[in-house]
Amino acid sequence: MFGWGAASGTFGPVGLGRCGCRLVWAGGAQADGEFVRLDRAESLRLLATVPVGRLIFTVNALPAVRLMNFAVADGLIVLRTAADTTVARKVDDAIVAFEADDLDAATSSGWSVVVTGQATRVTDRELIARYRKVPLVPWAPGERDQFVTITTEVVEGRRVSRAAGSADPGHGPENAVRDLRRG
Repeated sequence: MFGWGAASGTFGPVGLGRCGCRLVWAGGAQADGEFVRLDRAESLRLLATVPVGRLIFTVNALPAVRLMNFAVADGLIVLRTAADTTVARKVDDAIVAFEADDLDAATSSGWSVVVTGQATRVTDRELIARYRKVPLVPWAPGERDQFVTITTEVVEGRRVSRAAGSADPGHGPENAVRDLRRG
């Protein structure tokens, strides 16, 4: 179905999401009770506001997910890890995904950003020195002297909010969060 996105003022496909929220597949400001796709700039801005995300990659053809603290620098996602970790050994020169979000289950609102790009283990001494100055303090114990960057080739962001006063007993806040992730 196509129609005007109330939030964006643009014509595009609209429909109802699993959580009962109105979906709008166009950029722009958010109206109450909608999923809204965010543009690249807003997605990267939001990504830079949270300290932890999920690195998604494959190990022996199986999906792997690791919580990672990160920073956004030079238009790249920067991770800091130890040399002996699965991340350091498996993601160099691989296409990976990185997801971060800020969700509020109590209000069925928040945002999620997924970046797909190429991961590269940083070996250049000048870049390593530069990334050591980035405010990226590892949460895990031990020495974390390996840097991995992820290009931001594909950036997809979404914001969700439930319309004020709309309560759907079969679709509580936990389902809205699930629906945002499933997209």
